[in-house]
Amino acid sequence: MIQFLRNLYLTPRFFYVLAALSALFLISFWANALFVVAIFAVIGLGVAMLLEILMLWSGDRVQGKRHLVDKLSNGDENPIPVSLTNNYGFTIHATLVDEIPVQFQKRDFRKVATVPPGVQEQLMYTLRPVERGEYKFGRLNVFVSSAIQLVQRRYIFDADAPVRVYPSYIQMRKYAFLAIDNRLSLMGQKKIRKLGHTMEFEQIKEYVPGDDVRTINWKATAKANQLHVNQFQDEKAQPIYSILDSGRVMRMPFEGMTLLDYAVNATLALSNIAIKKKDKVGLMSLSNKIGQVVPASQKPTHINTLSEALYNIDTEFLDSDFGLMYSQVQRHIKQRSMILLYTNFEHRSSLQRKLAYLQAIARKHVLVVVFFQNTELQELAETPGDGTIEVVEQVIAGKFEYDKRVMVRELRQRGIHTVLTTPQGLTVNTINKYLELKKRGVL
Repeated sequence: MIQFLRNLYLTPRFFYVLAALSALFLISFWANALFVVAIFAVIGLGVAMLLEILMLWSGDRVQGKRHLVDKLSNGDENPIPVSLTNNYGFTIHATLVDEIPVQFQKRDFRKVATVPPGVQEQLMYTLRPVERGEYKFGRLNVFVSSAIQLVQRRYIFDADAPVRVYPSYIQMRKYAFLAIDNRLSLMGQKKIRKLGHTMEFEQIKEYVPGDDVRTINWKATAKANQLHVNQFQDEKAQPIYSILDSGRVMRMPFEGMTLLDYAVNATLALSNIAIKKKDKVGLMSLSNKIGQVVPASQKPTHINTLSEALYNIDTEFLDSDFGLMYSQVQRHIKQRSMILLYTNFEHRSSLQRKLAYLQAIARKHVLVVVFFQNTELQELAETPGDGTIEVVEQVIAGKFEYDKRVMVRELRQRGIHTVLTTPQGLTVNTINKYLELKKRGVL
């Protein structure tokens, strides 16, 4: 009996009918003939409710299931399919109330469906997580009523289903396809003429007209008494390291996600492309101490190792120690490599304090410093002001934007490559920079 009462719910239609009956009884004080009508209406309401209860409790006739994947993609719209099967002999009206993880703070979630008898209905909704970690789905509640729609029976399925939110694998697959299919140019990548030689020796072959005379192998030519040239192929297995600053400067939010989460997603997408291009990819994170360190590798399964390492990186309210970063780079990265440093500078003074370490790294490696535009300040600087306060705010915002451009110029003057980007454009701009430097043979 207790279980029956727990799963019995009254619908809004019941209360509408009840309100109408109350009004009818009230009117019957002046029109006595309506009193009998009201009495029969109450009896009819009771009979209808009893009939619907008997129909809905004639066995467990509804099946529901939430089809969760092993992991969700951070920052993306993740589809959550739900199947609902009606085994009653009549059409049901179902209201789906899924207890989604508390991180989404959705307290008014519901889906409504009408399911004919013997039919399995497929429902779909999407969730966009904005932080990595473990999420827990609660119960899948399905409230079922017949065509009468005075009462509902609650069914409960799939209690306590945990799922992890990983760095954006949806974004990773998207950009990997574009890069391999050579369609990244549609998103800003331009073809660049390759300069110099970034080649690995492949073999010695006989000279044919059209071969580059600068590649003539004079020793082999003298032995064979015939011109021979060295044949090269594009250099592969170049080390690419991503260093993520997990200090307080990367806690700044943008559209619900921190700058670090944007950097994590971009790192995973870039690493996947680099591995597909036969480069070796490594990872390092730092705050006031060194966090994750993953040595460079080009194995296809290495992307899973990187994904797990990126999943465990978190921001802290501490300043990052760039001196420690420099010493760790010296210790762990022996071969000349491309290093992409994801960080942020809001003031020129913060860059000046770290510039000596960046220059020291750039002497041995190809260093790319990736930092962010403050989109809110950018919008404020471009918005014309009417009053004195608005004009002052616009000038201050413009000063911050100017400082960003000055910082880019200072880094480039010292041989440090830069990517100044908005958070939403981070992934494509970083991949473009990697492909550009590869084509130019900088490494």
